[in-house]
Amino acid sequence: MQSFRALFLLFAAFLANSAFAATYIQSGRLFDSVSGELLEDVTVVVKGSKIQSIERGFISGSKGEDQVIDLREKTVLPGLFDLHVHLSKEYSKRTYAEKFFLNPADYAFRAVRNAKITLLSGFTSVRDLGDQHRVCISLRKAIKAGLVDGPRVYAAGKSIATTGGHADPTNGITYDIMGSPDPVDGVANGPYEAREAVRQRYKDGSDVIKITATGGVLSLAKSGQNPQFMDDELKAIVETAKDYNLTVAVHAHGDEGMRRAILAGVDTIEHGTLMSDDTMKLMAERGTYFVPTITTGWWVAEKAKEPGFFPAVVRPKAASIGPQIQGTFEKAYRAGVKIAFGTDTGVPAHGENAKEFIYMVNGGMPEAEALQAATLTAAKALKVDDEFGSIEAGKFADIIAVDGNPLEDISLMQDVTFVMKDGKIYK
Repeated sequence: MQSFRALFLLFAAFLANSAFAATYIQSGRLFDSVSGELLEDVTVVVKGSKIQSIERGFISGSKGEDQVIDLREKTVLPGLFDLHVHLSKEYSKRTYAEKFFLNPADYAFRAVRNAKITLLSGFTSVRDLGDQHRVCISLRKAIKAGLVDGPRVYAAGKSIATTGGHADPTNGITYDIMGSPDPVDGVANGPYEAREAVRQRYKDGSDVIKITATGGVLSLAKSGQNPQFMDDELKAIVETAKDYNLTVAVHAHGDEGMRRAILAGVDTIEHGTLMSDDTMKLMAERGTYFVPTITTGWWVAEKAKEPGFFPAVVRPKAASIGPQIQGTFEKAYRAGVKIAFGTDTGVPAHGENAKEFIYMVNGGMPEAEALQAATLTAAKALKVDDEFGSIEAGKFADIIAVDGNPLEDISLMQDVTFVMKDGKIYK
């Protein structure tokens, strides 16, 4: 009996010590995403999943109880956001045929792989803007339950399109199997079906709404820029989304489609390739966020040079529209448009998300602002900045580190050497 009592007391002491144990991250340089400046020689104190405090100097806590992480030779940053990914896919020459051969489980296993790659690249939160079979909603649940490793996922599920529009899943296939997709499938025509489509996404468990307001580069359709929703449809989508506290992300290449969407009150414009000066002014006035996805613009333009990589109807769009995103970004930044980080990864390979930083800096954005776009600004665009996006007491402990100083060389963000999410170390 006494031995049992002794074991019980030891176990109780272990639980007590675990409950109060802390992790001390000694940081040579810490990027403050609120000010955009570096703090030198500080210690971030983490308890459980939250940041307890940021202390001056290098401190270690209680010997034998607390954990010390020595990052005194590194730059510590908040975990990164990528607001435009597709975790369940990655483009190749086989992509357009795969939907006839792959089952939902096939896409799910791909998503698990890509989620881990993304997390280990320093992206602790992502917005997945459209997937196959809604697998990323299930992936989000699996990550949260600790079944698989990955970033925090804000999932759109199936994107909402119009008949024949970008994200109509039956574009380009034979008439005998084309059918007529409906709002459950993410295809809506008219305001009533638009409302139904949003409500179905809520029923599915989506965190955000993704709509395709214009044609797309990679869809099997001729136009990559024509508007594809009417004003009453866009109004119905935005009003319904707000009823369910869902933000609305908008794929848009053509100017008229994005102008209609901005006036309807959407939250973010993705790609924005052919954005006019007037539309940039409108976005700046209304506070609409721009997620440029420059990486994918360059990637599709390069792949368009490879014979047979894209179908014939896609190739000219990829060659002409892709490179224009860089110039649009440069003009939008100078015009004062709020810019949040996003790559459209899942078109190019997962794990290379940080290339976007290089293109942003090349486009005239200072390194500090590029880092803010992937941290606090992105969290604000998702309306989660009260919990994420900066290293501050009370926020979740999403923390990464790189060698060197990314404010002097932004390419260093391509080699993240330390990753913590929710207080747990993954790398």
